[in-house]
Amino acid sequence: MSELPAAPAIGPDVLTPALRKHVDPAAPLPLRSMAARLLVPASPSDALCLLYLLSFDPDEGVRNQAEASARALPDRIASTALRDDGAPPPVLGWIAERLGDNETFLEMLVLNQATPDEALAGVAARAPQRIAELIAQNQLRLLRCEALLRALLCESKAARSVLDATADFAIRSGIYLEDVPALVEAHRRIHGDVPHRPPEHTAASVLEEFPQELAREDGEEIGEERRLTLTQRILGMTVSEKIKLATLGNKEARTILLRDTNKLVAVAAVQSPRITESEIVALSNSRTVHEDVLRCIYTNREWLKLYQVKYNLVRNPKTPLPTALRFLPHVRPNDLRDLSKNKNVPHAIQTGARNLLMKQQKVSR
Repeated sequence: MSELPAAPAIGPDVLTPALRKHVDPAAPLPLRSMAARLLVPASPSDALCLLYLLSFDPDEGVRNQAEASARALPDRIASTALRDDGAPPPVLGWIAERLGDNETFLEMLVLNQATPDEALAGVAARAPQRIAELIAQNQLRLLRCEALLRALLCESKAARSVLDATADFAIRSGIYLEDVPALVEAHRRIHGDVPHRPPEHTAASVLEEFPQELAREDGEEIGEERRLTLTQRILGMTVSEKIKLATLGNKEARTILLRDTNKLVAVAAVQSPRITESEIVALSNSRTVHEDVLRCIYTNREWLKLYQVKYNLVRNPKTPLPTALRFLPHVRPNDLRDLSKNKNVPHAIQTGARNLLMKQQKVSR
């Protein structure tokens, strides 16, 4: 008899109301069994969520069927669901363990920013060479997840040249694991036989030094002297420690890290799970924001649901013109009028806004 897992990391509310009955433990067994066989109408992403939730079903037969369906995921479902960056990360992490060495499916998961870093550690250890080397290309993932870096350097099938380059990058970014031979060798290549010196300031030490100011989003207002000290601590951190702080810290830390000259640090800050919509709105309007941060915003479907984000992106001169023009039809008439007269936006945006206004006026007549 298979052991029943404790509890799923997501609830049935991720599904449409019509599908929730198929994962309700109180629902008739045939209803749940049909869903476990993927015999109910559902979008690819919902189908994946169904299987995940049913793998926790109280009935062993339903659990086993959900597992079997996941391991034999049809192309029509996988080709869309595994690319969906709006899919719940726990579901993507769960399916990653069940895809075996299917290179096509693994590539989709590796390229999906919503796939948890920890899940890719397992993928890196078993994946074909091309997939392992694809994982190595995502430097931000490697810096923020020690388990992934360790799996890639110790267990993957990546070419030696790729592993050496990855290890060198990790050392230069401030990561050193004395039980990982590739990192020990890289440290010797870069620094000679000089003993490794741990960083003076780490994400953990800064969070400990500024517990009230950094631990909570509604932390205490920081005085000028404390803010200066905090900024100096962060500036003295290695790249890898800054990335950890971008994930663990609050708005105060993110504000400093978003201005970092290293794009990986700035991107880690905007991708923090704690970042708020108000911060995204402000960043989309910033003329000094790093271009890679802006790219994270205009490729995120959830953030693009906010009207103010789309409008700010249209007005922001740092937004690539084709992208700004793509959002222009979503701008409201009053804002289009402002854009048509705004000399601080590209001429193509002004012209596009005028043309849209004329079309709207013709339709309303």
